[in-house]
Amino acid sequence: MQQDTKRGMRSRYLKRHWELYAMLVLPVAFIIVFNYIPMGGVVMAFKDFKLRKGIFGSPWAANDGMANFIRFFSNYNFISTLRNTLVLSVYSLLVNIPTAVFLAISLNYVRRTAFKKTVQMVSYFPYFISTIVIASMVNMLFNTRTGVLGRIYYAVTASNILADPKMFPHLYVWSGVWQGVGFGAIIYLAALSGVDPQLHEAATIDGANVLQRIWHIDLPTIAPMVTIMLILNMGSILGVGYEKVLAMQNQNNLEMAEVISTYSYKVSLAASMPDFSYGTAIGLFQSVVGLVLVMISNTAANKLTGNGFW
Repeated sequence: MQQDTKRGMRSRYLKRHWELYAMLVLPVAFIIVFNYIPMGGVVMAFKDFKLRKGIFGSPWAANDGMANFIRFFSNYNFISTLRNTLVLSVYSLLVNIPTAVFLAISLNYVRRTAFKKTVQMVSYFPYFISTIVIASMVNMLFNTRTGVLGRIYYAVTASNILADPKMFPHLYVWSGVWQGVGFGAIIYLAALSGVDPQLHEAATIDGANVLQRIWHIDLPTIAPMVTIMLILNMGSILGVGYEKVLAMQNQNNLEMAEVISTYSYKVSLAASMPDFSYGTAIGLFQSVVGLVLVMISNTAANKLTGNGFW
């Protein structure tokens, strides 16, 4: 009897809110087609892929299918690409979140609406610029012959910043900050909008200054959101996008500019003899490490702050 009642309630709920479920059809289909179905190709990482035989018809790789992974781990590029990937990812992680939080808190205390909206628009606009365009802008601005910033840097240091491997992480990370800080700040501004104004009024009456209000009211409010963003970013710590890195690479800065993603692209798609199995194994390694890092960071967040993702 109770089960029939529950079924009837569910049926009535579905009929009443069918539009919401209809809106889910396209996103769910997109996820299935582009995220779950391609996962069948992961088996290529364990095979000696032959194009004419296909993925499932190709023979298994040596060493119980682990030959491609062993080849990658023993490759002389493994340590350098892993190091470069971690440097860029951790550097970006340590800079992007604090700058977005700083911008959000700063805008939250701006009282002039026109100025606040102008800053939001200016900081948010670069997010819509293509990554390749951003990389091209960096290369143009820091060119020693035609770029204003490049000529200034060359006049001061007598060196080409685009050819300096040590400067590549800084160019990559801070150009990314310029592109994404406005978009990142929106999330924290939304969290700050939920702060009860009476808390700030009470703190002001008690003699708290702006920094004290930020430390004791604003930061605790956005701490759960910061934790969630940190956990999500940990999953892509080895997944540095190859488009921007590849566009900013040159033969002089390759020492710090060759990351796992660009190496995988070069051996699997850009090589004269593409090795799809090897490239798939490298991509699978990135995904597995990302999953492990997400689980570790989520467990740590639950134990330390109680604000884990699940």
